[in-house]
Amino acid sequence: MTDTTLILNARMVSDGLVTEGDLLIRNGRIERIGGDLSAIPAGSIMDAGAKVLLPGMIDDQVHFREPGITHKGDIHSESRAAVAGGITSFMDMPNTRPQAVTLEVLEQKYRLAAQKSLANYAFYLGATNDNIDVIRALDPGQACGIKVFMGASTGNMLVDREETLEAIFRDAPVLVATHCEDTPLIRANEQAFREQFGADVPMECHPEIRSEEACYRSSSLAVELARRLGTRLHVLHLSTARELKLFQPGALDNKRITAEACVHHLYFHASDYEQKGTFIKCNPAIKTRMDRDGLRQALVDGRIDVIGTDHAPHTLDEKCNRYFEAPAGLPLVQHALPMVLELYHEGLLSLELVAEKTSHGPARLFDIPERGYIREGYWADLVLVDLDRRHRVEREDVLYKCGWSPVEGRVFNSAIDTTFVNGHRVYHRGGFDESVKGRRLEFDRPKSNRRL
Repeated sequence: MTDTTLILNARMVSDGLVTEGDLLIRNGRIERIGGDLSAIPAGSIMDAGAKVLLPGMIDDQVHFREPGITHKGDIHSESRAAVAGGITSFMDMPNTRPQAVTLEVLEQKYRLAAQKSLANYAFYLGATNDNIDVIRALDPGQACGIKVFMGASTGNMLVDREETLEAIFRDAPVLVATHCEDTPLIRANEQAFREQFGADVPMECHPEIRSEEACYRSSSLAVELARRLGTRLHVLHLSTARELKLFQPGALDNKRITAEACVHHLYFHASDYEQKGTFIKCNPAIKTRMDRDGLRQALVDGRIDVIGTDHAPHTLDEKCNRYFEAPAGLPLVQHALPMVLELYHEGLLSLELVAEKTSHGPARLFDIPERGYIREGYWADLVLVDLDRRHRVEREDVLYKCGWSPVEGRVFNSAIDTTFVNGHRVYHRGGFDESVKGRRLEFDRPKSNRRL
């Protein structure tokens, strides 16, 4: 009985429905869902008080900085912030030090996470211009995907050779996830703005340097390659309304080409640079209000299939620099789900669609079994949300190792009350129980990513 938790009087959101009732967790899994389970003995009983119970958010894109860049963040600090934000599983990017472009480094990251992560975890294998044999050797269950930086990468991870891209898109044994920006065009734009402003380029110019055309030129190439070669392609962090025409509306099931939007592109727009400056500098850039609103609408019509964060912390000292010196990236996991729920309060997204884009969709897209839904037999990755608890984000409440947030001073209409990971109550109203670590995500996939 000690491994059982009974949640009473919850509004449960799953499978396109909102139902009221109780839920029993036993040995990490959801054992029973019903209208009245109060008579069942349990080691722990929690009255949800009609709060909303969602499946935990599955974040398909984070940079937790470990190994090698841990002055910005690490797996423990950032997973701790993530569970406080209702994220129960994450997929981490390969541009660490060393880069996860070999199977040995990939497995090293899994070993680190097993010791440190409070959330469930998976890692991408990174592509380079010369590691196609490593990509071909990858077991489909070993990584969430292959990350291809078609622009804006660090080190040797910019993949810009046509023959290499073709080989990756043709032979990758798992989903290919792309960062799409055209580097030659960006460099030309940077030079033009340097000639106009010197070193003091205004932050407001960022979406003109990392321009709509730079995004579209690269994302359209990725889509063309995927269509021609039958690739399972996932285009990350769309930032322009123009790119949306490359993607089909409707449910993601049976799509070979899917798209993600990130919370900051759904929340901020270009006028926010005046106040936020480098604190919202990211790649691809936050663009116009029209682009933001187009992305929001694409959640509804299904051109965008999932919502992620691209969580990428940098220190305050690093961010407080001039345009070219300030690194791109925002810390977001602690506040991502409240940011998404603002779209519910504005009447754009239903709770059912929030669950689809943050949990159901990522689970299906990445072939993650028995997660992402509130169903009997599934792992109990759950987040209890108070939709009526307004709160203002203050710096002293920020949990990221970098110590700041781009949403400081903003007031959200919802707050995360409690987070369960594999049935363990890891976060509750500001407190943590770190005695149990998250689990390595499993993937239920065929042996080939290519269309048969």
